[in-house]
Amino acid sequence: MTASVELVVDVGGDVRCIYDEALDLRELGKLQITRASHVEPDAEGYWWTDMGPSGGPVLGPYRSRSEALGAERVWLSSCRVRRSPPRDARVSQRPAMSHEQSS
Repeated sequence: MTASVELVVDVGGDVRCIYDEALDLRELGKLQITRASHVEPDAEGYWWTDMGPSGGPVLGPYRSRSEALGAERVWLSSCRVRRSPPRDARVSQRPAMSHEQSS
């Protein structure tokens, strides 16, 4: 299986991407890695993707963690890497989640 990582280089030479271990990003220079979201279940077992750390909405609900992680990747790729909002994001009015425990 071949993995791919989308890298966006801005005019100042800064690189943005969704972190993935498929590529050793240290080879590009000094890293600044920041948490972009939280993916957590609710009391009913539905999964939510809180894009708050990236300035985004809460996405969900999703029936599975993998579905929530997929939505997270789509939103991050569009809004943080390419900086154009996705058309099919399932945005919720659910209140912000508590992040006492990291995902």
